[in-house]
Amino acid sequence: MSISNYNLSGDQKRNIEYFASIVKLALADAIVTEGEERLLKRLANKFHILEERYNDIIENYDKYSLKGFHSYDERIEHLYDLAKMIYADDTVSMKEASVLIKICVGLGFSVNNAEKVADEAIHLILEDTDLEDFTKAIKQVNKQ
Repeated sequence: MSISNYNLSGDQKRNIEYFASIVKLALADAIVTEGEERLLKRLANKFHILEERYNDIIENYDKYSLKGFHSYDERIEHLYDLAKMIYADDTVSMKEASVLIKICVGLGFSVNNAEKVADEAIHLILEDTDLEDFTKAIKQVNKQ
């Protein structure tokens, strides 16, 4: 762990880990498109990630592991952002969908249901669903 990580609050660390998972999705096809880069920069700003750390995350996203989130709604909101990243370049690759399934498990969705949740998330983003409707739909799909 670098010394710069010692002064981060729990929320800051979680935001950085979450942002790194989004970067991993953006790089799943080895290319960051203009649309993906705009979304990454917008999210970095939202999470108060400065340029130096942004560049480090882009280059070393694998050194950040995603921890589970506390609330169910918070996990769904993060899934929403992740699904938006997949479609930021107006296409969804199989590699990106596969990475999203793994991240769903990392977000705390069950292994048995992660593929169904990821598929529904992608479908909802393709339909340009807002966060409120996205949340309701994911809760319906994720009933166990």
